[in-house]
Amino acid sequence: MTAPQTTPDALPVDSPRPELSLATLEPQFTDLGLRPEILWALTDQGYEQPTPIQARSIPPLLAGRDVLGQAQTGTGKTAAFALPLLQRLATDRKHVQAIVLTPTRELALQVAAAVRAYGRRLGERGVHVLPVYGGQPIGVQLRALARGGVQVVIGTPGRVRDHLERGSLDLSQVTFFGLDEADEMLNMGFIEDVQWILEHAPADRQIALFSATLPPPIRRVVETHLTDPENVRVEQRTLTVSNVEELSLRVARSAKGAALERLLEVEEHEAILVFTRTQKATAELAEQLEAHGHSAECIHGGMNQSQREAVVRRLRARATEVVVATDVAARGLDVDHIGLVVNYDLPRDREIYVHRVGRTARAGRSGRAITFWEPRERRLLQSIERFSGQPMRPMRLPGRAEVLDRRRARFAERVCEVAELDQREFLELVESLALENGLSPAQVAAATARIAWGDGPLAAKPEPLRNGHSSARSDAREERGRSNGSRQHDGPTSDQVEVVFPVGRWNQVRPIDIVQAVQERTQIPAERIGHIHILDKVCLVSVPTAQASDVLTQMAGARIRGRFIRPRLAHPEAAAETPVDANSKAKRRKPNGRPPMEEGHRRHSRHARRGEPRAKHSSRKHPRKRKPANRHRG
Repeated sequence: MTAPQTTPDALPVDSPRPELSLATLEPQFTDLGLRPEILWALTDQGYEQPTPIQARSIPPLLAGRDVLGQAQTGTGKTAAFALPLLQRLATDRKHVQAIVLTPTRELALQVAAAVRAYGRRLGERGVHVLPVYGGQPIGVQLRALARGGVQVVIGTPGRVRDHLERGSLDLSQVTFFGLDEADEMLNMGFIEDVQWILEHAPADRQIALFSATLPPPIRRVVETHLTDPENVRVEQRTLTVSNVEELSLRVARSAKGAALERLLEVEEHEAILVFTRTQKATAELAEQLEAHGHSAECIHGGMNQSQREAVVRRLRARATEVVVATDVAARGLDVDHIGLVVNYDLPRDREIYVHRVGRTARAGRSGRAITFWEPRERRLLQSIERFSGQPMRPMRLPGRAEVLDRRRARFAERVCEVAELDQREFLELVESLALENGLSPAQVAAATARIAWGDGPLAAKPEPLRNGHSSARSDAREERGRSNGSRQHDGPTSDQVEVVFPVGRWNQVRPIDIVQAVQERTQIPAERIGHIHILDKVCLVSVPTAQASDVLTQMAGARIRGRFIRPRLAHPEAAAETPVDANSKAKRRKPNGRPPMEEGHRRHSRHARRGEPRAKHSSRKHPRKRKPANRHRG
């Protein structure tokens, strides 16, 4: 009896074929014809199955055709053109064979790192990839190109054109051009540089152009420079990642700073990315968070490249908790442990929102995205939701009680962690303190906990309800002073009194303005000035009681943020306890206890003496216009 004939997969001819599941029909990386070295590198990186854009783009690129790919961010476009690039690379040739253009330096660095990782098993030492971009000293790039051996160049259009004009980069042997996020290069004004580079490229080069949208200028580039391209378009109903929880929080502009600080108190994440709209807002918000105890830094386009790279390194090393950034960091910033993205300012471009949210939930992790929106931005918020295909769930701002409860829980966790260590020496100290001072060990432990906790309350009562709603909005209003950099909020100490300065948030005053003015007039050291609580029209400043009279007299007529001030005590009953020296007492002549204004700063009055010169400075910015006479009287 002869054995039944078998097919190459060792199944008898007459045996029933197994039914193919949907998972079996989906292509695998092994089905795409990639080199074994590349497949090994993908396995090392944890890749299991190609994404739709990869599965549809890699085969035509391997066949030598041009490809026009349309897909949103986070769909795997980098591997879609990087793997065919490496497949066609001649590793024994030490000259530039491929160029990839990206809109930003961050994306250039990210693509360069990915190409190195995918091609690290090719050749003896992998693939030599050189990123070239503005912001880095060009001498470093010139020396690397002059040494030779560079096989792939990843760069921004402006710097690549600069090298071509200098003659430091040769296109004669380049066979592959990649254009990543072409629409963003158009938005940033690089499209002319891209066209110039392609015009100087060899005629037999292959081009892979990827863009989320195809505006008319990009279509003209496709029609001019791509030859019979394979059009690959991947539609996604939901542009944002499914494992990102998207939330929205309605916040007034003046309360954003306080709202962000409450969220940071409650949210538990290894790294947090906060997006603002302007460079100035980025720096100010990072400074505010740093002043209130958060490990925060900023990153924006006004910083040089070395500074920005240093911030990203500290974020990756978990030395920084919060990074406040403009949208320049939304593209190319790849940090796996970012767990929370906060849209402090709502982006004007809907696609930018997708890029921002894509910075979290990396490497298979979950993440959260919280978007602040003002009442006037409701339509823009709805437009973003329609574009992303994912509605944002409204959330409530955590109340003061929740914040304090979370602080207490973290404090308790820390105490329990330390309690598990060897505490014999400290137990002996507690017992000796209790014995020597007639206290119980519990009292000594409670006093120690109070010292470690600080001056704030350990817990808070629940906020009262107003018309059935929480008073979280009023709490945010009370804490708006923190968003302006106010220092300490526990009021004056026993040896201090509060002085009212008639200048506040409406005058754009900052704590540093108050400190500098007091130092110039009274010579009080900055460390002796207590809390500064900035309100809308006034600010409360705690000064030493012994020097309060000097502040009242010397600061009268001082100018802060363009406004002449005359301070007064916040609590007049404290005036009796405030020591007054002889000189200060001689100056206080008015019966109402207010110090006279300095010479040259007398206010205008219709009761002023005739012939008295008018003051140079007037509180009225513009003189009152005389009403024109009515020439057509009836």
